[in-house]
Amino acid sequence: MTTATHATRRIERDRGRITSAIVGRPRDVNDPNIFHSLSLVAFLAWVGLGSDGLSSSCYGPEEAFLALGSHQCLAIFLAMLMALTVFVISASYSQTIDRFPTGGGGYLVATRLLGKYAGLVSGSALIIDYVLTISISIASGADAIFSFLPIQLLPFKFWVCIAVIIVMVAMNLRGVKESVLALLPIFLSFIALHVLLIGYAFLVHAGELSTIARGAVGQARHGVDVLGVLGLGVIFLRAYSMGAGTYTGIEAVSNGLPILREPRTVTGKRTMLYMAFSLAFIAGGILVAYLVAGVAPETGKTLNAVLFERVASEWRPAGIPIGTPVITVALLTEGALLFVAAQTGFLDGPRVLATMASDRWLPRRFSNLSERLVTQDGIVAMGIAALLVLIGTGARVGVLVVLYAINVFVTFTLSQLGMSVHWWRERRSEARWMRKLAVNGIGCAFTAMILGVTLTLKFHEGGWVTVAMTGAVVGGCYLIRRHYERVGRAIEQLEVDILPRLFAAPVKPARLRDSSAPTAVLMVNGFNGLGLATLTTLETIFREQFRNLVFVSVGEVDSSQFKGPEEIRRLQESVTDDLREYCRLAHNLGFHAELRTAIGTDVILELRRLCFEVSLEFPSAVFFAGQLVFSEEVDGFISRFLHNHTAFELLRWLQLQGLSLVILPVRVSAPHAEAPMSHDAASHRALAP
Repeated sequence: MTTATHATRRIERDRGRITSAIVGRPRDVNDPNIFHSLSLVAFLAWVGLGSDGLSSSCYGPEEAFLALGSHQCLAIFLAMLMALTVFVISASYSQTIDRFPTGGGGYLVATRLLGKYAGLVSGSALIIDYVLTISISIASGADAIFSFLPIQLLPFKFWVCIAVIIVMVAMNLRGVKESVLALLPIFLSFIALHVLLIGYAFLVHAGELSTIARGAVGQARHGVDVLGVLGLGVIFLRAYSMGAGTYTGIEAVSNGLPILREPRTVTGKRTMLYMAFSLAFIAGGILVAYLVAGVAPETGKTLNAVLFERVASEWRPAGIPIGTPVITVALLTEGALLFVAAQTGFLDGPRVLATMASDRWLPRRFSNLSERLVTQDGIVAMGIAALLVLIGTGARVGVLVVLYAINVFVTFTLSQLGMSVHWWRERRSEARWMRKLAVNGIGCAFTAMILGVTLTLKFHEGGWVTVAMTGAVVGGCYLIRRHYERVGRAIEQLEVDILPRLFAAPVKPARLRDSSAPTAVLMVNGFNGLGLATLTTLETIFREQFRNLVFVSVGEVDSSQFKGPEEIRRLQESVTDDLREYCRLAHNLGFHAELRTAIGTDVILELRRLCFEVSLEFPSAVFFAGQLVFSEEVDGFISRFLHNHTAFELLRWLQLQGLSLVILPVRVSAPHAEAPMSHDAASHRALAP
């Protein structure tokens, strides 16, 4: 076994063993089969992404039915409108899947088709929506489970909610597929039992359905006579808005395409079809079942619990009383599925954070992948945010429902508007543009109407809190982006200032390789102004002291690259090409230059390995890294939070190995001009190594 292999294993032992035991063994990003093994087929995607919509049938129809008050006859029309809405939005998003086959979530669609600020609003709304998805799903799940437990245990419900969030964070840190497979039995049990109970409710009252329908029409006419069309319409629309959470899971499929099995568009459309039919049947079916079964609220019980008791309490096949066990299991699966529904927030929430971080609206750490190839910081952030929401609302579903389902329709509307604009622009090149425009246009009209109604009716009841939270996220993202742009322009200016001087300098003869001679090991991240400034500073301060110059760089595999083997290969080639440019400049300065590269999700770990290997090959090596220092403090704490400080993290480790690291300050003035960055400057992976 080679010394380098021993070094690698020694470094790997530095990892936290407890963490590895919780989240599992690291995965190899270079494994060409890793993408296939981690992706989800349509059925599993239906479980992981569709559970949000299906779980809303545990509280969405109930809130809508209760909002009807004494006008429960409208439940039939409400169920029909809910089913229609599901299919309209699903059809609209199927076209989005075709247009964005690598992932067409609301943030990406709005950004590409309407502009970066529309994308910012859409993405910020989605982040808050996914946090509320986790919160309301877990709170409602606890309600369902505690519906059949002794009332003395109710004080423990809040702590159960907290415990479930912690468990789900740990599950998702292990990986997407593992978390979905663990929840599969719950999902299938929910589907089977709810289809059975809803179907039985209709079967038992089959002879009454026509009478109930005629009675509903008659009561609706009476309501119009008493309240007028406007009065009855307000009641109907308020009930519709209270059940609007039913549609929130539809967008998740479009946003979650990167984790689906190839061909992703086919898998995504099939998943969308599964979701649309199951959601329309169960949510609409439960709402009508309330009406036909004459369900009324009972203290300490959900309406679903009351419905199931009326339908199944007397079940005695072959004289065996199975009613109570069936009801208990059904309610347990409801509670468990609501916990599963929180999975949508943990799947798609971190993905939105990662995409926005790649575009510099959020700290780039949210796009980093862990050893298990998940966006670890995003998962933890979503969990903490959901905990804070549950603490602030006391895990009360009634409060959370008011906050919920506003933001998702902001994203729905912007996404469908963007697609409508796209088909209008493509009308000369797309033969079926009118049909496609009609689908997305109708979807946009539906979602805009729901947004207007929901926002109007919920705003003074507490919906303003959601608007304020979203506004705060938008403001914070804007400030972060502005900071990154200022720093990016500063780095770009460094490159503009330094390159002409390097090319104009007289070419010196390159020295021959001597591994025993003093060697400077320069850690860089991309061919940019910071790396060039560090090289020139090294050459200026340590003239003739080093014979060899070794450039070390690690290509960080984050969520934007982790889409397939081709992206990984391009990253490796890009890192190598950058270091070749450095080597060419170093040769011109008279050094013998070499390069060492690696790619991985943990930059620190890979740098440790490369540094250790170089130190064995060049015993007289001294390590160097550049650090940006602004002539005036830029954004204080925010600056320290937004940038990686890899050099300082490596410093102590190298010292423990008996190696020296010199951090060279690179002074720059932060420009205040609002000129846009070039593409190269904007794409630097780390602004401070």
